[in-house]
Amino acid sequence: MTEVLSDVERRKIDDGDDGSFYDQPRFVQHVDDGFRARLSELYTAELQPGDRVLDLMGSWVSHLPEFELEVVGHGLNREELDANDRYDEWFVQNLNENQSLPFDEASFDAVLCAVSVQYLQYPGRVFAEVARVLRPDGVVVVSFSNRMFFRKAVAAWLNREMDGRAELVRSYLDATEAFGPAEVVRETPESDPFYAVVARRL
Repeated sequence: MTEVLSDVERRKIDDGDDGSFYDQPRFVQHVDDGFRARLSELYTAELQPGDRVLDLMGSWVSHLPEFELEVVGHGLNREELDANDRYDEWFVQNLNENQSLPFDEASFDAVLCAVSVQYLQYPGRVFAEVARVLRPDGVVVVSFSNRMFFRKAVAAWLNREMDGRAELVRSYLDATEAFGPAEVVRETPESDPFYAVVARRL
C-alpha cells in the first residue's frame, strides 16, 4: 500500500511510547458543549437504531444518540474505556504500532473517530482497515476541532490550518479507493470549530 504520509509528515514532537502517555485516565471533556452537541446531531443523522458501531480512538464518552446501538469501543486507556456506558465491549490497541483491526470483513455499519485522527501515523493503513470492516454503504465519520495534545499530533496535521486538515482526512479516505465522495461539514462558531468528514463505503 502507498503510504499517505511521508516519514517527515508522520513525525511527532513527543515520539515517546504512546501507551505510557495515555497510561493515566483523563476524565475530562476534550471539546466544548457546542461541539459535543453538534457531533451528537451528526451521529443521529448518520446512524440508524440497531447499527453495529466501531468507536475508534475513543474514551469515557462517545456523544452517541440516545437510540439503541451495538457499540464496540477502542482506545489506549482501559479505565476510560471501561467507564464508557455506551460500550457493549471494548479493546485496547495502539494503532501506530498495529493497524490491523481484530474483526471480520463487513462487521460494522459505522466507524466513528472523534477528535483523535490527528494522532495517526499510518492513516492509510488504518483507513484501509476501516474500509475492510465496514459493510457496503456503511458510514465513516471523522470529526475534529482545533484542540489536541499538541506534542502527540503528527507534523502533517500541525502544519495545516483547519480546512487543510479536512482535506488531509479526505485524502486518507480517498487513498483506500473504497469510499464514495466525502462530505466535509464545517461550522466555525465563536467556540470550538466543528469539522467532520463523512463518507460511505462503496
